Amino acid sequence: MNYRLEICVDSVESAINSQIAGADRVEFCDNLLEGGTTPGYGSIVSARSNLDIGLHVIIRPRGGDFLYSDLEYDIMRRDIEICGENGVDGIVIGILRTGGNIDIERTAKLIEFAYPMPATFHRAFDMCSDPVQGLEDVIDTGCTRLLTSGLKNKAQDGIETIRQLVIQAGERIIIMPGGGVDETNVALIITATKVKEIHLTGRKTIDSEMIFRRQGISMGGTSGMPEFARKVADPERIKSIVSILKTL
Repeated sequence: MNYRLEICVDSVESAINSQIAGADRVEFCDNLLEGGTTPGYGSIVSARSNLDIGLHVIIRPRGGDFLYSDLEYDIMRRDIEICGENGVDGIVIGILRTGGNIDIERTAKLIEFAYPMPATFHRAFDMCSDPVQGLEDVIDTGCTRLLTSGLKNKAQDGIETIRQLVIQAGERIIIMPGGGVDETNVALIITATKVKEIHLTGRKTIDSEMIFRRQGISMGGTSGMPEFARKVADPERIKSIVSILKTL
């Protein structure tokens, strides 16, 4: 079977590395420490000009919860417009209501606005109050794909829920596991859940080339974010995962 591999990236460099390694698609974000927010205009344009593989962009105006104000909703609509004008292949969205149910109406309106770009409903789903009804609601929005960790921090721990979602979904929507997926568990997750697509980061840490390094101050405040190291998609790790997928 031909499994499709999506790499979650937060830089054009990582997107290019993913393409080199054989990924089918990237989910392009910023601020992965906050779960991913919409990247800037320049980054989107650069990613599109440097990629031949699928480019899906997350539409999320901020970190935190998935309950958005009218102002934030308008920002999402404008970001979708930018994506459409710059040849993006798909969007990644997710909106909840106060009770934890899927906001069908507002999500559906964004999908309609995004047409013909298809939409993936992201891991906001993992924060919903009822996954069984939530899946039906996501399908009703018009999304073509659902990214989920099975309501756990890591997809490996949510295998049984993901398996049930695949059965419930049938051919109506693609269920794509994500969250803590790597070369050690990708085969297990796929064989146990019978999914056809998988989502992961495949990153490595790169040390800064800065020689002078001022100590005792952090640009991330008290968050502990490192100033002199960053994570990028690792072509070798991703290639190893591509090789695993070919054996399944």
